[in-house]
Amino acid sequence: MISEKAATALATVGTICWCIQLIPQIISNYKRKNCEGMPPIMMFLWVISGIPFAVYFMVTRANIILQVQAHLFMFFSAISYIQCLFYPPVKFPRAKIICILVVLIVIDVGVEAGFTLWLRPLYSKGIHWPALVFGIMASVLLGLGLLPPYFELAKRQGRVVGINFWFLIIDSLGAWLSIASVILGNMDTMGIILYAVIAGLEAGIFASHLIWYSRFRWLRSAGQDEDELQYRDDKNDSENFTVTS
Repeated sequence: MISEKAATALATVGTICWCIQLIPQIISNYKRKNCEGMPPIMMFLWVISGIPFAVYFMVTRANIILQVQAHLFMFFSAISYIQCLFYPPVKFPRAKIICILVVLIVIDVGVEAGFTLWLRPLYSKGIHWPALVFGIMASVLLGLGLLPPYFELAKRQGRVVGINFWFLIIDSLGAWLSIASVILGNMDTMGIILYAVIAGLEAGIFASHLIWYSRFRWLRSAGQDEDELQYRDDKNDSENFTVTS
């Protein structure tokens, strides 16, 4: 361990970032009343990933901050997921959304209670691999959740639509701070890989929009008509709106 105090401070700030990162996205969805470009499957995978994360942290008796963070992450992911189902382009009826929400709550409570009560005694006896399975499962689901936005980028020639940039910035900051905390603290290889995958995928989303924007400005400087450019960029969007960042 290089510096325990620095590692703890960075991990705490990183955890706070991962508690609140979805708030700007939720506010953005509410203001626009539209979730075009925000894949529902992304939020669904993040909601589901929160369940094994919670089990892992409770079985290992991790710091209470981490246990709270897993549940807050799941809570805000669920709100964003409901918005993706309620607002266009999906527009599920309220009754169907309520049924989906009830099923998710029942599964979450059952899995958390059942596996925590079962695996805690095993973990106390030194049998750690079952808890590790839940940690790996949660990490994989979290990483997979960042793949659907790339299909949205491909449909729009790299343009980011519907995803709030403050959400991406806070989430990426949480990943980079967590990487730094792991490096300064206990060198957890799995932790570094998880955070690096998330940071890398989100950096790719930033880069995609930057390339799209640079190309747009370059075409304008080449003298192409602005209305024609706007038509080309918006014709793949089912709804024409400005990205809130």
